[in-house]
Amino acid sequence: MKKPVRCLEKRFDVVVIGGGLSGVCAAVASARGGARTAIVQARSVFGGNGSSEIKMHIVGAGCHMAKSNNSETGILMELLLENKRRNPYHAFPVWDSVLWEKVRFQENLESFLNTAVSDVEMEGDRIAVAVCYQNTTETAFRLSAGIFIDATGHGTIGVLAGAESRKGSESRREFGEPTAPEEANGYTMGNTLMFQAVDRGEPVRFVKPSWAYGFSEEDLKHRHHYNCSAAFSDGGVFTEFKEGDAKSLPEFSTMDAGYWWIELGGDRADIIAEGEEIRDELLKCVYGVWDHIKNCGDHGAANYDLEWVGMVPGYRESRRLVGDYLLNENDVRGNRVFEDAVAYGGWPMDGHVPGGIMAFRIYPSKIYNFDGVYTIPYRCFYSRNVPNLMMAGRDISTTKMAFGSTRVMGTCAVGGQAAGTAAALAVRHGCTPRELGTRHIAELQQTLLKEDCYIPGLSNSDPADLARAASVAATSHIPGCGPEQVQSGVTRMVDGKSNCWESKPLAAGAQSLALTLAKPAVLKEIRLVFDPNLTQDIMPSITSIVKERQVKGMPPELVKDYSLTLYRGGRKVHSLEVRDNCRRLNVLAVPGGIEADRVEATVQSTYGHPSARIFEVRIY
Repeated sequence: MKKPVRCLEKRFDVVVIGGGLSGVCAAVASARGGARTAIVQARSVFGGNGSSEIKMHIVGAGCHMAKSNNSETGILMELLLENKRRNPYHAFPVWDSVLWEKVRFQENLESFLNTAVSDVEMEGDRIAVAVCYQNTTETAFRLSAGIFIDATGHGTIGVLAGAESRKGSESRREFGEPTAPEEANGYTMGNTLMFQAVDRGEPVRFVKPSWAYGFSEEDLKHRHHYNCSAAFSDGGVFTEFKEGDAKSLPEFSTMDAGYWWIELGGDRADIIAEGEEIRDELLKCVYGVWDHIKNCGDHGAANYDLEWVGMVPGYRESRRLVGDYLLNENDVRGNRVFEDAVAYGGWPMDGHVPGGIMAFRIYPSKIYNFDGVYTIPYRCFYSRNVPNLMMAGRDISTTKMAFGSTRVMGTCAVGGQAAGTAAALAVRHGCTPRELGTRHIAELQQTLLKEDCYIPGLSNSDPADLARAASVAATSHIPGCGPEQVQSGVTRMVDGKSNCWESKPLAAGAQSLALTLAKPAVLKEIRLVFDPNLTQDIMPSITSIVKERQVKGMPPELVKDYSLTLYRGGRKVHSLEVRDNCRRLNVLAVPGGIEADRVEATVQSTYGHPSARIFEVRIY
């Protein structure tokens, strides 16, 4: 007897489609903002290109530590620090569990893994229902919501809904972009399969499969594949690298993991429709490259053994959905700060050759570097023509040139948090995403800052934050890092200003920072922002160069043990102790609300740094 497929209908305020880092951050932010939220992920794990299925490390505006103090914070930092606490050896399956846990146990958030969206139903120009199927339970779902966020990467929901979209490169004249091609084209960046190898300490034989391709040294002469490093380090100066310039390779070459340049599909007519064939071709390339490394000359790989080859390609590019604004190359290179800025980026504009590994005669990528960081306006995160559709991740509204920078996972994650936060606010105000941008943009920006999302050019101006008008004192401080810095409204070093209280060494004893209010108030919540070192990489990685330059445990600068005490007229009225802290943003609820006129944070220890560091204290 044929087993019937169950069909369930569920209603939410916000539905996020896609469970990569942008989708995870969007869904968690939406749920934390009070919206009843669902996240739908076609795969069995969250994380997308950063999951155990693909194992790509997370890069962003810090550019592998080349741009100081630019690491992404917010929900992404929360995830990365939790992973550092539990996963010192970078096991990607453990990282998967960190992502799963963050979603699974978030209040207001329901997750649907192994669930693909096959269609949408419209009411006029709005999306009413996402039609889904979960293969593990043989269950069809009809998920309805007021707002949908497309975090699919491909812009799938947008295309199904008739949203305006783009593919490939704009012409140079359309936006006046100096390095765009003269004529528009449909080329994309290709897909890559990653691999891992391990040094067994003795020679290991490799037998080439009969179906693998063969590559000569001449074929791979423009693609570093020896046991050495080949990192670009131009200090953020904009450079147009020409063919033949080895510095156009923006990554690392080691035997233990690789290679981003094993890439195909950028010159295909439809990189999505041909995805299965591209995957098969990539497998032939990966095993062919490994055969070349092992069996065609001395590449320093005699003792290396192929341990893992991905079966899920990492996509770089497919479609982009069009919003009320398309971020372009001039915005990126000019470090533009938009009035409606909600996120930022700093990764170089990266242009991969459409032919990928098979374009033997040219370098696989050109890097267009630039100083500093740029902002991304809110208008890039909602659809121009589908009123209740938002975007998060690599399908946001940009030109191809700007996309070369915005596509990386760190930038996608903070943009995802911005989109999710905006969706929850739109639900609260009963308005469309576009209306939120015209009526409540300042509220959105200040909410993001409160949740530890950096927006260049903006600072804390929250009138509800009592700490802004408090008097501040500390038991000690070093020059340039006085206690008043916690009221700067900026929670990282910018333009040489520390924006951080730093005490004298803790070896002399615990150090305290105190904020005294002008008059007593009923306090309900205290927020502290600590320092995890926003220049140091802390991402999971399979690449030895990336892993070896990281500290194994928690960042030394992060505060580990501290206490918080509230006073009223010199009398202690509330206190709590925090041990083994693993978060940059600490949100401390005051049960029931307590009247107090002084808040004191006392740091007992860090994870190794000699002094206490606090970027911000907020009092509500």
